[in-house]
Amino acid sequence: MKIEQIYTGCLFQASYFIESNGEAAVIDPLRESRLYLEKAKESNSKIKYIFETHFHADFVSGHISLSKLTKAPIVFGPMANTDFESIQAYDSQEFKLGALTIKVLHTPGHTIESTTYLLMDADRKNHSIFTGDTLFLGDVGRPDLAQEKSNMNPEIQAGMLFDSIQNKISNLSDDVIVYPAHGAGSACGKNMMKETFDTLGNQKKVNYALNGSCSRSEFIDILTKDLLDAPEYFPQNVRMNKNGYNDLEYIIQKSYRGYDVKEFIELNNKKNTIILDTRSPYEFSIGHIPSSYFIGLNGNFAPWVGEILRDTKTKILLIVDPGKEIEAITRLSRVGFDNCLGYLEGGFKTWLNTNNKCEYIESIDPETFIEIMNDVYILDVRKQSEISNSALEHSIKISLSSLQSNFEKIDRNKKIYIHCAGGYRSMIAASILKRNGFNDIIDINRGYAGIQNCLVSC
Repeated sequence: MKIEQIYTGCLFQASYFIESNGEAAVIDPLRESRLYLEKAKESNSKIKYIFETHFHADFVSGHISLSKLTKAPIVFGPMANTDFESIQAYDSQEFKLGALTIKVLHTPGHTIESTTYLLMDADRKNHSIFTGDTLFLGDVGRPDLAQEKSNMNPEIQAGMLFDSIQNKISNLSDDVIVYPAHGAGSACGKNMMKETFDTLGNQKKVNYALNGSCSRSEFIDILTKDLLDAPEYFPQNVRMNKNGYNDLEYIIQKSYRGYDVKEFIELNNKKNTIILDTRSPYEFSIGHIPSSYFIGLNGNFAPWVGEILRDTKTKILLIVDPGKEIEAITRLSRVGFDNCLGYLEGGFKTWLNTNNKCEYIESIDPETFIEIMNDVYILDVRKQSEISNSALEHSIKISLSSLQSNFEKIDRNKKIYIHCAGGYRSMIAASILKRNGFNDIIDINRGYAGIQNCLVSC
């Protein structure tokens, strides 16, 4: 028996490759389906099944493309209606995989069709559970992502989730391994652990959903309290996962196209595009194309693209370091942004070699900032959970995810000093503000961590 977790840090997402006696299964595949073909070749196995725990909202799964390539059926749990051919399994249905057995446990709550897959070894001993977004390490999935046209509300879903966990998962033995679909950082839960797998026994100690620390009504209150709005791209990803999409190879083929500066400008003017700069925060600060967004590849690129750009149909032109074009296109596609029109050939250096206008964002180090911090206008774009732990007392606090809805809370007549935790999100925020007429902006590089280090050392 072989179980391999394929963890994608950008999405905080885990998929799984399981092999036994020459037969393999994939659970919650990434959109890069060729990855699993390579693993099947390495293990001298044939992919027999593709299991989906639910209709994912935060990424586009590779289930349809992988099924086309392997002829393996796509398996969902009960109540999962698709626009493509799939198996809608019934609760407790079993699937043989070599010497192993995979059993369907319908665990609604995160979504109505959410399903946990129980893996049993050759002796039918329970070995592990693949919980999707039903059960995370230290947390559970959010209860507000029901399919469109559903009569569910978060309170009903939270109650269903409590029942699912208590009736289907908590009674399993402590040595069962928990393999969730996401880790810390995902928007599908609140307070996940940094680890990506654990024993159920340990989760029974540390996870409030399993340790008996709260009643059903208390659980519902915990799950529905202070529930942030789901990102706008989530329902769009659900529709793609439910209805279908183009293969990644097609997306790369049509998007992998370089333009010279003249073509780039003409296309930008004609097609109502946005320019997305994927370089480092520093490179963006010292020079960028006017009105471009910054979201760097060396960070949580895909989720922030979804959060900031919102509409997956957005037409995108890329500024990307040469050699990183396919990576950028692929990572855009993971969250359903399939309308990349191409990139500036040669990257930003090509733009610099012309007489076209460049813009800049002033950036200062924390050492300089702490000398003036009590006398300036500060914008903190970290999450509420980060701010609640520690923050500069007189700063304006607006999370990056809600920035575009709260411009009226920011004084346009002030010089704005922006910081996040480490410097990545603050540059995204600076690019957004610059696009929207805030011209007097200063980024604090190294962010709050750098500020704190300076304050301590001083």
